[in-house]
Amino acid sequence: MSALLLDGTKIAAEIKTEVGAEAKALINAGVRPGLAAVLVGNDPASEVYVRSKVRACEALGFFSEHIVRPDTLTTADVLALVEELNARDDVDGILVQLPLPKAVDARTVLLSIDPQKDVDGLHPVSVGNLSANHPTLVACTPAGVMEILRRSNIPVAGKEAVVVGRSDIVGKPMAMLLLHQNATVTICHSRTRNLPEITSKADIIVAAIGRPGFIRAEHIGEGSTVIDVGINNVSDPAAARELFGEDEIGKRLATIEKRGFTLVGDVNPKEAIEKAANFTPVPGGIGLLTVAMLMKNTIAAAKIRRKLD
Repeated sequence: MSALLLDGTKIAAEIKTEVGAEAKALINAGVRPGLAAVLVGNDPASEVYVRSKVRACEALGFFSEHIVRPDTLTTADVLALVEELNARDDVDGILVQLPLPKAVDARTVLLSIDPQKDVDGLHPVSVGNLSANHPTLVACTPAGVMEILRRSNIPVAGKEAVVVGRSDIVGKPMAMLLLHQNATVTICHSRTRNLPEITSKADIIVAAIGRPGFIRAEHIGEGSTVIDVGINNVSDPAAARELFGEDEIGKRLATIEKRGFTLVGDVNPKEAIEKAANFTPVPGGIGLLTVAMLMKNTIAAAKIRRKLD
């Protein structure tokens, strides 16, 4: 068996096309969706993520504002900035890039965002609405996973799904979304005993544990769908050889030599491809969908705030 690689690039492009059409209709009606992306500090990975989100906004005709502040800001400083953005009518969505500097209380900051502008779907109001299966802004990565399943015609209802990871950003909302689509859901984490025994029985595995190549052949049942949410850097050529097959390893080693690292998810791709029926590669899988769903949430927030259908 060789897994079908689910094309996140193609599906993200489809979603962006749909969102672009919605944005054009809103703009023609006098409403320009707007996103403010806040970056505090100079974390290189965060800088890349925020730039990609701002570029995606601009490409779709949104108003976007990239706000960069030094890591010397206090919690009170960031709260004052969020309060200002909450009050602005040209800003429909507020994204505060995580992680924040240690001196800033991230939980307090996220709580201060107007739930109607919570395009990351992390405010307790958004989480509560998701739990109750009410319309709401949903965390972008789990929402992207559901889109790739739906658009790839992979059935969810009645299936056994295992989410490996229990974070507020991915694991918990992912489990809730699968449950709402009538999957039987198990959440596993770093303290789960006999993990392979649980995951190998699953029809759908969503790996979001933050450990490169952690999910291996022993965790994967024949013919399952494996969704890899992880994004990790691997710089050791020997480790790369453990993760990639002959058709991929040359390119990956060249990338390590050029950039100093290559990207890998939380699943061992070489072993997943041999056992799974469907698999999301890294890169080219869920990461692009996260940005696409942020754009979709910004459109939704613009409609919610203005009570538009």
